[in-house]
Amino acid sequence: MVKHIGILTAGGDSPGLNAAIRGLGKGATLAGNIQIIGFRDGFRGFMENRFIRLQGETLANILTLGGTILGTSRDKPHKMPVGGKVMDMTDVLLDNYRRHHLDALVCIGGGGTHKNALRLSQKGMNIITLPKTIDNDVAMTDVTIGFDTAMEIATTAIDRLHSTAHSHHRIIVVEVMGHNAGWLALGAGIASGADVILIPEIPFSVAKVASAIQQRMHRGKNFSIVVVAEGALSDEDAAGSEKSAAKTAAKEGKKKEKLKKICNSLAQYSVHGNINTLRLSSQLEELTGLESRITILGHLQRGGTPSAADRVLATRLGTACIRAIEAKQFGVMVAARGESTELVPLAQVVELRRTVPLDHPWVASARMIGTCLGD
Repeated sequence: MVKHIGILTAGGDSPGLNAAIRGLGKGATLAGNIQIIGFRDGFRGFMENRFIRLQGETLANILTLGGTILGTSRDKPHKMPVGGKVMDMTDVLLDNYRRHHLDALVCIGGGGTHKNALRLSQKGMNIITLPKTIDNDVAMTDVTIGFDTAMEIATTAIDRLHSTAHSHHRIIVVEVMGHNAGWLALGAGIASGADVILIPEIPFSVAKVASAIQQRMHRGKNFSIVVVAEGALSDEDAAGSEKSAAKTAAKEGKKKEKLKKICNSLAQYSVHGNINTLRLSSQLEELTGLESRITILGHLQRGGTPSAADRVLATRLGTACIRAIEAKQFGVMVAARGESTELVPLAQVVELRRTVPLDHPWVASARMIGTCLGD
């Protein structure tokens, strides 16, 4: 009997999504008894019943493409903007699931997508998910689709910043993505030889960061590369006390005009940059006497051709998904586990966020080579 499978990509785009779609599609074609349709633009397209058939030429030449041929969106089934209102469209999705006589729906996405997938599973749909996000913060999997490519892009960018930092005797503060997990900043920072790496899991002291930079200056190294994750916080901000907030507000009030000038002068500063990064740059300049410049890598990290590792990972997870469908194993995420895969119940995935453990080997290695982590 022919099985009918739907697939969608949701949340932010990531390199390797098309490789996963291809792995699923080609695996289904060779299985001979599975037909796949792809819903456009995530849960929005599923709700609006916009789809394409994934077979033959549709899957040709997409392995190396970044982004997703299906498109994506951040719309949630239970909070969908429709006609100027936010509505629960879960029942509409369920109707479309039944209309296409789907035996399963495959959702490829990050943390938010997995939560939405669990809700649909609880409504009676047969759901399987694949983990993708450059943040690498989906729980219960060794790695997520897109992370390796983003880390490589960030590493290459930081490599290029070394020469200008050295030539102009500057501090270069590089903000990388990662949401509230430090995997991307930590990995790219180590790989590029950053002098300071600041991640959300380790609140940092501005004074200690400045001291580390000054120690480099005493050794004759009059430049520093500071890699900061977008979710990194100073120890004062992390504490969140009213006293600290009041002090910070007072200091920022005096520097308001200076910060505006700095922000306006930074052509590379994007609207997605974190104001904490701007503040850190200003503080380090004041404490060390070195000029400080900011580079916000932003969405550059999410674009372009996926790395070989991401293509292999996506293909591996995609084909494992086909095996799970044939075995009628639903309500699960296909996780990467070593060189193999493992099916993990969605309820376990959504309860956690995968952050960097303080005793992780990457953290230990960074400390052993003298990298300042701000604590």
